[in-house]
Amino acid sequence: MTSFPLRSTSEPSGKPEGEQAQDPRKREEQAKNVCLRLLTVRARTRAELTEQLTKRGFEEDLSSRVLDRLTDVGLIDDEDFAEQWVRSRHANAGKGKRALAVELRKKGVDNDVIEAALAELDPATERQRAEEMVRDKLRRERLDGDDDVKVTRRLVGMLARRGYNQSMAFDVVRVELAGERERRRV
Repeated sequence: MTSFPLRSTSEPSGKPEGEQAQDPRKREEQAKNVCLRLLTVRARTRAELTEQLTKRGFEEDLSSRVLDRLTDVGLIDDEDFAEQWVRSRHANAGKGKRALAVELRKKGVDNDVIEAALAELDPATERQRAEEMVRDKLRRERLDGDDDVKVTRRLVGMLARRGYNQSMAFDVVRVELAGERERRRV
């Protein structure tokens, strides 16, 4: 049986001695590099970066200093993040306001910022995106006989899972289903 020597530690936390006694400036530089690497992949909220730094063992005051500096230079901007997120997820994933608000809350964005970002998404644009998604699904749907209830339930469910309100979803599906039946009749 092979035994390996245990690493010496200075504290019960199990961290190596060198890591505990590290130069504060070097530790701050490491935290900044972690944030920059994460921001290189995609924009992130301050809360996401705080969570990542905490997970990697950086102290709260150090994380706060690093994040304040990155905010000052414009690399962290929750308002801009929320606006871009809403635009992108609405256009590409077809998400409605309710789902977008939930996603932004999970990313740690403040409610005021979420409301401001969602204000840009007007009801007409939201309805238009819902109509596009229902039209796309209906083109691939078999409309045999009178199974409109089943098709309606499935399409309203799709819209509901994406965060659209139920009354608008029912109305969009009803109108688009009638339009698709008319198109196929011709």
